[in-house]
Amino acid sequence: MKNTPDPHFNGWQTVRYELLRTRICDLGLSIKGSRLTPFIRQLHRELAAKNLRFRPSFYLTDSWGCPDQVPVIGIPFYLADERLARIEEEQTGELEDTHTTMMLLRHETAHAFNYAYRLWEDPEWVKVFGHFFTPYRDTFRPQLRSRTFVRHIYAGQYGPTYAQKHSDEDFAETFAVWLTPNSNWRRRYHKWPAMKKLRYVDRTMRKIGQQPPLRRGGELFNPVESLTMLLAEHYGERPERFRAAARGFVDDRLREFFSDARKGRTTELVEALRSYRRELIPRMVRWSGLSEKEARGILRKVEERADALRLCFPASQRETALLDISSLAIALAMDFAFTGQFLD
Repeated sequence: MKNTPDPHFNGWQTVRYELLRTRICDLGLSIKGSRLTPFIRQLHRELAAKNLRFRPSFYLTDSWGCPDQVPVIGIPFYLADERLARIEEEQTGELEDTHTTMMLLRHETAHAFNYAYRLWEDPEWVKVFGHFFTPYRDTFRPQLRSRTFVRHIYAGQYGPTYAQKHSDEDFAETFAVWLTPNSNWRRRYHKWPAMKKLRYVDRTMRKIGQQPPLRRGGELFNPVESLTMLLAEHYGERPERFRAAARGFVDDRLREFFSDARKGRTTELVEALRSYRRELIPRMVRWSGLSEKEARGILRKVEERADALRLCFPASQRETALLDISSLAIALAMDFAFTGQFLD
């Protein structure tokens, strides 16, 4: 039995290849209107429920975290786009689900509050959590049964003991537990020494909740606009490795309809495409639902590849060739409309 190619799989491989060979800074990513919006709205509701005035700012970068002493939260860029999230999961085998994303947002919000109000300078903070400027440890031996620390983020080999890594992380984990709706922290940690940390957070947040922050911004670390490596290079790969898997790529589709034979009187495909562009783009938009800008991007790509491959067709078959061009362009537009917007 002959295997029939899956057009949806082929379409995804095409999109995937295009993304992987694009510089991260050129992906056009933004938090506004992205898949991150519901998470940030949820976080804002939780802050409002605790009567906290300060709302941290967010930016896209290559990993979770706040820059040193800067109350701005960095979120991995791949979480702003469904297609990039899929690639992240394919490449690393991991992807933050809804629960984990909210846990990490609460943790980073704690850092933002610490930095915004310079809480680490409070003598009571130092007494409860330790000295802020103690060097971080890349590795540490967790006390798995310790009840001096809350348990929030599950950090790989260290389990739910991330609070033991550093005083700043201890505060962040404690704040996150305190902020989490229905965490029942008073009951859960009732007889734990960690209760004094939770009470400190509760008492301090009630005190500063309506005060303006001392600091709001600062220098960002690796903002997405500065990430000039290709997406494939971000994952430690060369983009060419993904080309073979990109079945259905535009070169292959073009060769189904046209050839590079130049015997007799022929017309270059790129010439026909450019002359037919005005009539073709509205048809692509009508049938695919893409925007005119996206349709132009697809057609420009087809023109570039047709020119690079030096494809042509017999001049006597111009009418048939134009029908083939229309069919191909509309099919490509519909593929991209189904699998994700075409990336210019």
